[in-house]
Amino acid sequence: MSQKLYCILLFLISFTSFGQEMQQGFKYLETGKYKEAELFFENVLKEYPDNKTAKLCYGRAVGLLGNPDKAILIFTELKKQYPEDFEIKLNYAESLLWDKQYLKAETFYGSLLEEDSTSFSAVLGYANTLSNLKKYKEALEYVNQALQIDTGNANAMISRKYVRLGYASELSQNKEYEKALQLLDKNLIDFPNDLDTMLNKANIYLITNDLVLAENVYASLSKSTVDSIISLNGLALVAHKKHKEKKALKLAGLAKNKVENLIEKKALYLSTYERYIQALLWNRKFMLASEEIKSLETKYPDNTRAWSLDATHGMYTSGFKKSLEKYTAILEDDLGSFDGNLGIANAYRAVGNDLKSYEYAFKTLQYFPKQPDAETLIKTLNTSHTPFIEQKTAFTFDNGDNEAVHASLSAEVPFSTKFKTKVAYTYRNTRNTVTKNEASTNEFALFFGYKYNGSLSLETKGGISKSNAFTNDYTQWTGEIKLKTKPFKLQNLDIGYQRELQNFNADLIDREIVMNNYALNYNLSTNINLGWYTQYIYTSQTDDNSRNLLFTSLYYTILNRPSIKVGANYQYMTFENQVPIIYFSPSRFNVVEAFADLVSKQSGKWFYRANAAAGYQFIEDDPGSTTFRLEGTLGYQISDRFLSTLYGKYSNIASATAAGFEFTEFGFILKWYFLKKPIFDKKIMKLKKVAE
Repeated sequence: MSQKLYCILLFLISFTSFGQEMQQGFKYLETGKYKEAELFFENVLKEYPDNKTAKLCYGRAVGLLGNPDKAILIFTELKKQYPEDFEIKLNYAESLLWDKQYLKAETFYGSLLEEDSTSFSAVLGYANTLSNLKKYKEALEYVNQALQIDTGNANAMISRKYVRLGYASELSQNKEYEKALQLLDKNLIDFPNDLDTMLNKANIYLITNDLVLAENVYASLSKSTVDSIISLNGLALVAHKKHKEKKALKLAGLAKNKVENLIEKKALYLSTYERYIQALLWNRKFMLASEEIKSLETKYPDNTRAWSLDATHGMYTSGFKKSLEKYTAILEDDLGSFDGNLGIANAYRAVGNDLKSYEYAFKTLQYFPKQPDAETLIKTLNTSHTPFIEQKTAFTFDNGDNEAVHASLSAEVPFSTKFKTKVAYTYRNTRNTVTKNEASTNEFALFFGYKYNGSLSLETKGGISKSNAFTNDYTQWTGEIKLKTKPFKLQNLDIGYQRELQNFNADLIDREIVMNNYALNYNLSTNINLGWYTQYIYTSQTDDNSRNLLFTSLYYTILNRPSIKVGANYQYMTFENQVPIIYFSPSRFNVVEAFADLVSKQSGKWFYRANAAAGYQFIEDDPGSTTFRLEGTLGYQISDRFLSTLYGKYSNIASATAAGFEFTEFGFILKWYFLKKPIFDKKIMKLKKVAE
């Protein structure tokens, strides 16, 4: 938009002497004192009601004050009185922009360009209109034309800056990051160190995970107190992306200290405290984060940023009910809120309502097309409900001269977000290299799973096992039923029954021993990184023996990415009858061990896990002996639909095998999502249409 006031030009041309009396009104318009300008020209029109220039200036003052409807009426009336006046038409076109009637403005500016294609104001106005319609490529062409007409015009330069910012954002959204960066670099030629442009560059680097470049951009912003705060907020985010949470908190703390004297800058104050509270959450300082959130809510009781932080606190501490309430309140205030829509989508997924999660993820994309986090959530949901085939092959040997080959093939098909089924075939062949005894089992099983909600689900299995041993062939049924619950926050309780065969080696298969296991599993997590897991199993066997097994583990998470846990395990086992010749069945067995567990957070193609433990075992009244076990997994995601995993494990704990031997196992697993999407995808797509 031209800084030259059309009303001034008209008046100076036609009414020079009267114009001198109106200079004060022109000055009000030039300096942005639109209320004073409105009153000034209103008084002029009382004395000179037919003065065209005064009407024009009055219309501009009214429109720029935020009353575009009235301005449009004024310019429409002038247009009728002076149908050939090009300047009046320009003002009318601009008033359409004030009123956000961009489509109408596009058509009208088009007609003005047909009338005079060399008009700077018409070309620039058309460029701004196209920019508001997000037709950035065309807008850039026209703003460049405007700058050819009036080289270096300040308003046109600013317009081009914002057109480039909008165009770069669109390109970034379409993952054309290099083109977006090239546009932003051109902006920096026109406006060196421009804050908006620099922040847009940093955002692209964050999206593309070019964290060093993002860090360099944020570090270069420290030109003033305000810029230094923005810089620290950005650097804290980069540190978080690098998984350096302590550094992130330190940087966010520095920014918080600086902004405390700038409370009048509300947007900066809020964004800085938001980053500081986020950093507290990243560092699992939940009590302090809660205090800061309450303080922020007291200062800004109706601000949705504070609500969003409280909801995020709930997500970190498993307070999902609170999170849902807060995100719902945010959406009631603003249906298009990014935090509200994506936040509630994640919260619904956390409580097991995947259909609602889909719905709000789609709504997020409606308001923010191609938003990466929303697309990732939908992809994750789809993967969790897409049918797959899994093949596992394992080789086992122990120091009792037993060898075994295990192979299984299973296919899982989710029929909805709540119900899934799986069919599996398992083959196991085992032989003793000394006695030459050999046996094999073939099992067919059908599994069903039903998830009522995030706190209650049921899993069942029914199968037939056919065994062929060196003296005995037989068929037995196998089965399992497990009720999985979350009775309280951060607690899991599973109750189950399992019927299985002793099939570790050929001798045990030959004896046809069926085990009926009654199990109780309990896990308690905390928000202070401590956890406690306990399992109790009572087993009754068809050889009239019974077993009690208690396992308990106290663990502490010392790092979240990768996840590193350390802790202590205790295991107690007892059998009613001791039959050591047949299988390991002590009257008393105790193991105490320390362990460490390392799990990667999959962010690339590779993923891994390692677990090691060492301790002492005590078999009845025998002296204690050292124990050691090690397990490792290395996986590679070949494509979005195909994963491969290698694993190996070793243990010399007596209870690790039914025969009481130390053993080694290694194998591989292949997983293939044989469909591209869930079989109930039509239902999911209906949710997408509703969101649109």
